[in-house]
Amino acid sequence: MTPHNEAKKGDIANVVIMPGDPLRAKYIAENFLDDYSLVNSVRGMYAYTGNYKGKRITVMASGMGMPSMGIYSYELYKFYDVQTIIRIGSCGAYSKNLNLFDIVLSENCYTEGNYALTMNNEDCHIVSSDNSINDVIIETAKDNNINLYVGNTVCTDCFDIYMTDVNKFLGRIPEGFNPISAEMEAFALFYTAKLLNKKASCIMSVVDSKYIDKVATAEERQTGLNNMIRLALDSSLKI
Repeated sequence: MTPHNEAKKGDIANVVIMPGDPLRAKYIAENFLDDYSLVNSVRGMYAYTGNYKGKRITVMASGMGMPSMGIYSYELYKFYDVQTIIRIGSCGAYSKNLNLFDIVLSENCYTEGNYALTMNNEDCHIVSSDNSINDVIIETAKDNNINLYVGNTVCTDCFDIYMTDVNKFLGRIPEGFNPISAEMEAFALFYTAKLLNKKASCIMSVVDSKYIDKVATAEERQTGLNNMIRLALDSSLKI
């Protein structure tokens, strides 16, 4: 056990699906897993382990932002022998080609923040997801006729639609990086996986866009993300 996770070592599967929202973890367990049990509730950060189509899977929330993701992913990798984490979450679109609830897979993730510098004394601002896990997700999306957008993404220290001038932020992104979406956790996950020689990937569903006036409601986010959830769970069967 850790200060943030009451699960015993054997309670956590070696593949973890990781939404940000604890209630989304609960939703996934109740609607997609068989024979599941709650293995962590410390700080309300629910983790459930059960079976998905016969494979043992853990679904655990990460909370919001890089510090929270960094804590939970580090502990899962370091102390619970987790090998792969697939983050599933929401994102804002930076591409005109993306519509609400389109699914994005991150290849490389950029942050202005100093997560890597603080954690590992490395001045690193771009880190990649695991190619082998991404290949599985891409193959699974094709098998299930899910339209998947693959590209670079950014990980921000604040909710991007609250920025006073998002265009100034975009102007500071390295030339040629061309992000298609933004979220708040993937850099910490990818960097922690790199540091500990583990695997990580991030699938996102679009819930707002700088090109679309409509913003998805909390209820729409909960129910409209099922394709992304199924994609992550079906991909886990091949890992």
